[in-house]
Amino acid sequence: MKSEISTQRFTHLYTQLLSATPRGARLARLLAVQQLDEWGWPPTCAVSESSALVVAELAANAVTHGRVQGRGFRLTLAVEDSDALRIEVVDPRGDRRPLVRRTASPDGDTGRGLVLIDTLAARWGSEPWPPSGKAVWAEIALPRHVITLAESTPRSATRTVQAAQTAR
Repeated sequence: MKSEISTQRFTHLYTQLLSATPRGARLARLLAVQQLDEWGWPPTCAVSESSALVVAELAANAVTHGRVQGRGFRLTLAVEDSDALRIEVVDPRGDRRPLVRRTASPDGDTGRGLVLIDTLAARWGSEPWPPSGKAVWAEIALPRHVITLAESTPRSATRTVQAAQTAR
């Protein structure tokens, strides 16, 4: 079943088609960090740093294992009203679903990416993307917003307090 992303259930949604090349994978990471910054998570915060690593790995896997000549991959970032950022990468190779290797070869150059995603993400998985592709997704937990005293004070009450202070 194709996972449908309804724009109505998300507070933030970003989607971009990219070329299935190493340059496209790098661009996916850069665009994700830029978009998260626009949404209020600066590049140096934990959410942005974790997301950048997850996007880099999912995009690199799409380019390496999900590539079909002449077709790209799609990156989607979505924040629901819940406390999670969903990162989704869709590629055209549904026959190559990801498998986590719990241990990588000590001298191998590959096999650690999905272990990294498993560590950074609250949840992750993959699903078919008809007619022939797959979607690999990960959810990054978002910190709960702490309401400060200034935010919890209604504007009219703030003005009243300021007016009383200036009247003294």
